[in-house]
Amino acid sequence: MACNAISNTQQEPSIDTDKLSYEIFSILESKFLFGYNDQKLWVPKELTSPIEEHKNDDVSTIKNQRGKICILSIDGGGMRNILSGKALAYLEQALKVKSGNSHARIADYFDVAIGSGVGGIFTAMLFSTEDKKRPVFQAEDTWKLLVEQGKKIYPLKGSNNAGKDFLRRVFRRGNTVSSTSGLEKAMKEAFVDKKTGRSLTLKDTLKPVLIPVYDLSSTAPFLFSRADAFESESFDFRLWEVCKATAAEPGVFDPVCMKSVDGKTGCVAVDGGLAMSNPTAAAITHVLHNKQEFPFVRGVEDILVLSLGTGQLLEGSFEYEHVKKWKAKDWAKPMARISGDGTADMVDHSVAMAFGQCRSNNYVRIQGGEIDQWNVP
Repeated sequence: MACNAISNTQQEPSIDTDKLSYEIFSILESKFLFGYNDQKLWVPKELTSPIEEHKNDDVSTIKNQRGKICILSIDGGGMRNILSGKALAYLEQALKVKSGNSHARIADYFDVAIGSGVGGIFTAMLFSTEDKKRPVFQAEDTWKLLVEQGKKIYPLKGSNNAGKDFLRRVFRRGNTVSSTSGLEKAMKEAFVDKKTGRSLTLKDTLKPVLIPVYDLSSTAPFLFSRADAFESESFDFRLWEVCKATAAEPGVFDPVCMKSVDGKTGCVAVDGGLAMSNPTAAAITHVLHNKQEFPFVRGVEDILVLSLGTGQLLEGSFEYEHVKKWKAKDWAKPMARISGDGTADMVDHSVAMAFGQCRSNNYVRIQGGEIDQWNVP
């Protein structure tokens, strides 16, 4: 999504944004991760088979220490992802306190991660690695990337009030100009091995990672997968291109014509949110059907899911008297909002139904400070 300009200098979002993201984190604390009082649960198991020791690039099978596979899903939302970034930063800090390990990271406590749009960028940041042992970024770096690079990535025409009414500007759409070069530069700088200068690829992630785009050449969703990258070089892509593609909102950024590392697979990619605004279901399906990585998973009862939304847009509802005379051009922007938010809500509803009786313990969907609870029979 687009937003108005943010100061080039590093600064935290306004106190209102901070309160909202803290409210999101409070739900995490009370409903999901911190319902476990056994201190041993907060000490991640050592990897029994380091990535660099895999034979034939096989991915090791790691069963979560709680006996369940933990999935992290992050919606796309452009600058609205500051909210999910702040919530993840709070979460990571609490993990350090709970575990007594000052080096604890989000990647230590989740087994699979998926993200669309800027949520895909966050996913890559939290799980990318240069040494095959520890993630490059901390959770705090996610929202800071948007604050520091937001003006370059999402420039605006004629904005003179960069410091005012932060939340309303973050949630507002439109009034943008394309800045593909700004996004590309930010992604290239983020996903490069600082020692060698080599671009990181999907293989350079610590856990299974999934990032969707919409492929214009095949007119179908395309899911970048770490598992596919290990299986074939033809499905290993550079992370900076993957992230640029999943965040390439049409009308704001140019489509991304990209090739795999070996040049054998290609796509013309745009915004992952068009394909999966809420990518949670894709991650669950990946775990249920990937018996090589997750042989112990029998069903959703063996999965824990944390799904982070990016908040509801500030615009109100559509009144009949207001919309009845709209023409096609008037519907263009509202249709994008209706499609994105509607799809995300329906995925939430369907996943909640799939979890059935165990949904209250195994599935948490957080959307703008409110937990969505469906009254499923």
